[in-house]
Amino acid sequence: MKLKLWWRRLSISSPHMTIKTQLPWPLRALMFCAGLGVLLFVGNLFYEQGRVPGFPMADGKEQIEQLKEQVQKLTAERDQYSTTANAAETKQTMDRSEQQQLAVQVKALEGENVKLKEDLAFFESLLPVDANAQGVSIRRLKSEIVAPNQLHYQLLVMQGGKGDHDFVGNLQLNVTVIQGGKSAMIAFPEPTSTEPQKYKLAFKHYQRVDGILTVPDGAVIKAVQARILDKGQIRAQMSAYM
Repeated sequence: MKLKLWWRRLSISSPHMTIKTQLPWPLRALMFCAGLGVLLFVGNLFYEQGRVPGFPMADGKEQIEQLKEQVQKLTAERDQYSTTANAAETKQTMDRSEQQQLAVQVKALEGENVKLKEDLAFFESLLPVDANAQGVSIRRLKSEIVAPNQLHYQLLVMQGGKGDHDFVGNLQLNVTVIQGGKSAMIAFPEPTSTEPQKYKLAFKHYQRVDGILTVPDGAVIKAVQARILDKGQIRAQMSAYM
């Protein structure tokens, strides 16, 4: 029996016993401080190894501050130049806009000048040549080719004398053209015209007439003749050449 008990104690099934060593707390604190010192030393060593040779920390801070100041200065200069460039671009845009407006105004003034010249010529033509002159006359005939087959005409018809009665008549326009190498004459209004009232005249002192005549394609306009008809009789006529 004693042999079995002794054998059980030596076998794997015997109960295990753990022995723990309890160190005094001053010794544990000393070991902790020693380990922390070792870690700080190693960390400082790695830090010193990682620094750039010949670049002290104090000087590095100063150079960093200087670089920051330079960056701020360059940024301010860039912003100033950008503002100046934007202002110059805005001024150029305004100048271009003003030039365009001036061009439009000049064109309008040129148109008004042409119109004033025409009105001046019109009113000058209203002045009577002879206060005792009787009958109807053509005082002005102006023609202009506005397209290869279109003619714009302006006509001023006057009645001399005291003008005791209204003149009622018709306007006839004969356009001379070159077509197919031959000269031909086209009369307006044409027999099939749908606007006969366009060529009617009815006035006491004067009447101003204008319009556009269209000739066949390929015809070259050479001249235009205006006739004033009264009951089929020619009372006045005038021609204009291109």
